[in-house]
Amino acid sequence: MKPDFFIVGAPKSGTSSLCVYLDQHPSICMATDKEPDFFGSDLQGKRRATTLEDYLKLFPCSPDLLWGEGSTWYLFSKCAAREIYQHNPQAKIIIMLRNPIDFVYALHSQVVYVADEDITDFEQALHAEPDRKQGRRIPAGCTQPESLLYTEAARFTEQVKQYFDVFGREAVLVIIYDDFKRDTAGVYRQTLQFLQVDPTFQANLQIVNPNKKIRSHLLNTLWRRPPRLVQNVLRSLLPFALRRLIRRRVRSLNMQHEPRNPMPPHVYRRLQRHFAPEVEHLSTLLGRDLRSWTTDTESV
Repeated sequence: MKPDFFIVGAPKSGTSSLCVYLDQHPSICMATDKEPDFFGSDLQGKRRATTLEDYLKLFPCSPDLLWGEGSTWYLFSKCAAREIYQHNPQAKIIIMLRNPIDFVYALHSQVVYVADEDITDFEQALHAEPDRKQGRRIPAGCTQPESLLYTEAARFTEQVKQYFDVFGREAVLVIIYDDFKRDTAGVYRQTLQFLQVDPTFQANLQIVNPNKKIRSHLLNTLWRRPPRLVQNVLRSLLPFALRRLIRRRVRSLNMQHEPRNPMPPHVYRRLQRHFAPEVEHLSTLLGRDLRSWTTDTESV
């Protein structure tokens, strides 16, 4: 058996919510790990499975169901589309996109939260991108170096075109995050129709994965990546269940759900200028005018 469809990205564009909603459908079974990251041999991030056998174990699914997964860096990868096609040429692809300005801001917030980013100031993190393309200034222990290439990750046109070229447009569904947020139920039905399962199924469409803000970045780093000596001591003294309970409690106390602060206006305007050509090209590729993304005056 092989996965039947892939939600390939982009990160921070509603993919977690869509995976949860699709997994509720009686004809669909999603991977137990939302992002196995099995394909994309050019990506540097950690893989949840390194062999095909281990990868397929992430799908505890009946063969009569549609199998799906949602590794969001497949879109950024220059290899994943071809590798997925070689694995299953009949696979269907779902791509979720959002305003690239919103995207890079949300992505920075996320990588700070998971302790892959040590530059908490968004503008400074953007300035570090040229060095990071050369492999410099990558934080120790960063699990996904590609996630620090903010503007590079937002070059959606060439990423989408790659999937169009490999699978054909008819096998690729592109969802705009604005539509998904405004009419979640309608986009969900559209997705079910694309996957050719019962579109009348009513899922629980609650909000998934809201923005998270860290109270203490030092504490966040320590609980996510404790020194090896500390790990060894805790493992020798405390049972796994208690360690997990403590980790969850620390994470809960150190995290708050709240909207991101507005982007500084001068940074927003600079990104509008930077992304204007990209949005123009994406509009042409998709046959949809998205230029409001880089002409609106209100910062995110």
